Amino acid sequence: MSQLICQDLALGYAGKAIVRNLNFRVNAGDYFCIVGENGSGKSTLMRTLLHLQPPVSGSILTGDGLKTNEIGYLPQQTLVQRDFPASVREIVLSGCQGRCGSRPFYTKAEKELAEENMEKLGIKGFSGRCYRELSGGQQQRVLLARALCATRKLLLLDEPVSGLDPKVASEMYALIARLNRQDGITILMISHDIGAALTYATHILHMGEKIFLGTKQEYMDSDIGRRFTMPEGGEMQ
Repeated sequence: MSQLICQDLALGYAGKAIVRNLNFRVNAGDYFCIVGENGSGKSTLMRTLLHLQPPVSGSILTGDGLKTNEIGYLPQQTLVQRDFPASVREIVLSGCQGRCGSRPFYTKAEKELAEENMEKLGIKGFSGRCYRELSGGQQQRVLLARALCATRKLLLLDEPVSGLDPKVASEMYALIARLNRQDGITILMISHDIGAALTYATHILHMGEKIFLGTKQEYMDSDIGRRFTMPEGGEMQ
């Protein structure tokens, strides 16, 4: 069943489109990767899907009972955000704010959900520590646990391993894959890592001068997929 549906979507700013005619569906259980060149509109698409900016035209619909405030989001961090002076528990629990409405407190169930997600991501042991004291990989786990507190269905991830060393990045990808395969959470991820997309994705949207949408195998078999995954006879890393 489709959880996210984009119909005749045009993306851009101040009414001027930089990408037109995007049509795709993200179905329950998909691992959907958005790849492509810098400046191709990937981040603009992510912001539009999150309703942080309006589309120039077209529509974004949700299905499968998904509400717009039930989408978990893991953004790219800024230097200021990495130095945020709050405890791990406070940051993870803040992922429940979307369901609080005007209620100025967290329920017992929400606090238990935060504990469950910290346990799931292996960060419960330092839940009382200050976020800014953590390593980059630990901070990403905290933010992923926070995103999980907002959803049980769909996670939007913007370059989730940016700035991490290869070992920590591999561990992060494994965590995301486990959430997708074992917990049934749909993943929609922007990535510059073509190798990771080819390892984990079920579907790939390639944005650029030409737009490709299809399964991972269809992408690998396409002209654009071969050009970007096998440049000069070797696979892009």
